This record gives sequence, structure tokens and C-alpha cells, in this order.
Amino acid sequence: MPLSPEAIATLSRVTTATITTVLLKKGLRNVWMRGARPLKPGQPRLVGEAFTLRFVPAREDLATPESWSSPISTRTAIEAMPQGCIAVVDAMGVKDAGIFGDILCARMVKRGVTALITDGVVRDLEGVLGTGLPVWCNGYAAPPSVAGLTFVGWGEPIGCGGVAIFPEDIIVADQDGAVVIPKAFLDLILAEGAEQERMEAWIVNEVNGGAALPGLYPMNADTKARYAAAKK
Repeated sequence: MPLSPEAIATLSRVTTATITTVLLKKGLRNVWMRGARPLKPGQPRLVGEAFTLRFVPAREDLATPESWSSPISTRTAIEAMPQGCIAVVDAMGVKDAGIFGDILCARMVKRGVTALITDGVVRDLEGVLGTGLPVWCNGYAAPPSVAGLTFVGWGEPIGCGGVAIFPEDIIVADQDGAVVIPKAFLDLILAEGAEQERMEAWIVNEVNGGAALPGLYPMNADTKARYAAAKK
């Protein structure tokens, strides 16, 4: 089932830091995508289902400008992106070939794509920023994708920033980067994420009031009782 508006609204109030903490308690340590940083400071927290794309190292007979007209191309993949998805691109961390530029990003905006996340880089920086598409990436470079990469497909499991991403996994991205919520853990995050945020906000308030950290963070029994009383 598509991610509901209610689920999106709830997750938009839960930080990626909190999500990593909740998932860590369940044994999931590798959910934060390395190298995927917000291209523009101040981008809002965004949520969506993953639409995956994958590049492999460039091979001279395949990575050519002519390949952009191939049925297996980034252009074709963009036309398959559903509204509200977050495009997650495995670019193997390559930093000297921009996977998408302003034209492709502009088309993604028209398709209703929520954001682009990659462990690679973009090109046409000024133009990409001008499209308004929120981007999390590893920087920017002038050369096109075929200078260093071969596009091979979409809609399959990928690795992005050292993290396994499956189609329709849930992605949350904010100023700390981008994290994946495996679909099987969505209900957990919806139930515990908001509570973790409330608890930490209460702890911050206690710290601002002069409370010492031992027994407060993490909470001992007395602090848990005070917190429970404060919620009533």
C-alpha cells in the first residue's frame, strides 16, 4: 500500500537522528546513507517511498551520449517515477561525474517527485537549485554521468552510501542526511518515533532547567516516573 498522508505527517515530525536511535534499539545499525548531504541548507524534512536507480562503473561501449536515448536510460526511469516518491540513486560514491542536471531535475519536479538522494553528485548546480527539487548528494561536478558511470536500471535493490535500499522502503531526509526505514519497521517508527521525540524534548527542558545528565539521560527509575507524571 502507498504511504498514507497520515504516516507522512507523523514521520515529518521525527528526526533522522531519532529514527536511527529507534532502529538501533532493534538491531539495525546501518540505515544512514553516507555522503548524501543536503545540497541546499534549510531544506525541510521530507518523507517518501524509495524509487531506486543504479549506476555501475563506466564501460566505453555503453557509457556514451547515445545511451541517453536508450530504453534503459535515466530519461526513461524518470518517466516511471510515481508522484510522491523519493528517487534514491546508487552512484557508487563517484564524485567526478554528475548523475543528473537541471533538465532531468526539472522533469522530476513536473512528475511530482519529492526529492533526489544519491551518494554521487549532480551537475548544473545553479540550474538544479533553480528547479526547486530538494537534493541530498555528495557534491557537484561539471562532467556528465557517462564520463564515469553506466546507467543500468531502476526498480531493484541497490546500495546507496553503503546502505541497502529496496524499492518502496521508506526514506526520511533532513539536515542530518537521509535514512531508510525498512517497510517491516514502519509501524514501529510511527509508534515509537514520536514518543522518542517527546521524551527527548522533555529531557532538553530539564537540562535547560539545570538538571545533571546522570540519571536523566538515559533515565533512571525516578526520572521515568517524573516523565510519566509530566505526560498526564
